[in-house]
Amino acid sequence: MKQPKNHQPHLQSFLYPKHHYRGKWTANTFLFNANLQEFSQKINYLSNLVANGKLSPEDAYQSIENLYQQLELSKQNLEL
Repeated sequence: MKQPKNHQPHLQSFLYPKHHYRGKWTANTFLFNANLQEFSQKINYLSNLVANGKLSPEDAYQSIENLYQQLELSKQNLEL
């Protein structure tokens, strides 16, 4: 029996999962939460690339350091 096409997973939601924000809502906390989720997703990609031998641990570390600096800057700019 064939499954309808609408049961196929959506690639976008699979690659970029988003979770609902449950904290105190302000525009700044909402934006920071989005930035934090993006940071987390990128860290996950880097970890998988290292685990599969596609990226050196040193390069991953440097990328993570840069991503963290961007996240810190985002927090400062949002005045959190």
